[in-house]
Amino acid sequence: MTSSRFIGSANFGFAQYAQEEIRRLFPGVKFRYLEAGEVFLIDAPAPAEEVTAALLEHEPIFLRHIQPVQHELPLGKTADDLMRLIQFMQELRPFAAGEKVAVQARKVKEVKFAYTPFGVKDALDPILEQEQSVEPVVRGADKIISVYLTDGTCYFGISTPYENLSDWNGGMVRYRKEEEQVSRAKFKLLEAEERFHLDLSQFRSALDIGAAPGGWTSLLLERDLQVTAVDPGALHPSLSGHPNLTILQKNAGDVVFAEGAFDLLVCDMSWSPKQMSKLVAELLPALETGGVAVITVKLMHKKPFQTVRETLENLEPQLVLLKAKQLFHNREELTLYLMKEEEL
Repeated sequence: MTSSRFIGSANFGFAQYAQEEIRRLFPGVKFRYLEAGEVFLIDAPAPAEEVTAALLEHEPIFLRHIQPVQHELPLGKTADDLMRLIQFMQELRPFAAGEKVAVQARKVKEVKFAYTPFGVKDALDPILEQEQSVEPVVRGADKIISVYLTDGTCYFGISTPYENLSDWNGGMVRYRKEEEQVSRAKFKLLEAEERFHLDLSQFRSALDIGAAPGGWTSLLLERDLQVTAVDPGALHPSLSGHPNLTILQKNAGDVVFAEGAFDLLVCDMSWSPKQMSKLVAELLPALETGGVAVITVKLMHKKPFQTVRETLENLEPQLVLLKAKQLFHNREELTLYLMKEEEL
């Protein structure tokens, strides 16, 4: 039987759930941790193309990133490793002239090398550019060279960002903190916008439930939406007086809106999933048909699949799930991307 090998990554502590989802697709699959609770080898009893196609069609909620393992090279953890990698790339020559190529290198945390993962990129980029006529990039790549360094073995693979589920190294999405940033919660909505291929600027009017201190509200305002922020707590002073912002300092259960008043509903509350989903369901008449909802679900009791099912039971049939994903900037939670369908 043809088999294939990959490296999968999940948020720390959630790798077991990613593995469970993969196991449902490929019952004979085997796993071995490279980083406990986070990074793991996948030995699948199927060709690489079949595995990739299945993971793209039925994308696991908790699988943050995946990379193929097409070659395994010995490592001595000295600078000689870089010379062997350079020679390997010179012999491989896998790219077409003009392609944009990103080198993404990671290593096992506890193992010390005479070079850094960035040193791998610095070693390979000139070879790619000068000898193979490709353009080395960090983002916006056509192809990604994935290098994972362990104690004795370099796991090497080439794939597209789409096949990796993310064009960020290991799916670790890094945004720069702004000087006047209201809260880091903004990163969650930024990542959801990118991950779900949303363009928030295309929406007209947003309802932010449980908005304080205003991280999500601030991003929606940056995208030029009209925003109604509902929370009994106060929003950050920097948002006060914004011409596109209406603040209702009330409990969300005490407000009523006109039917179809909003085409976007967002919610990032620290409530239990049951309470949150019932509250959102009560406000759904205010979301127009075809409108979008982006909601975070807190995984308070580490029963994620049951939590998602119970949350959706409270939101269906008005909202239809488009994708559920634990994003890099989620912690003990995941994010739902949903759309309101026309009532029958």
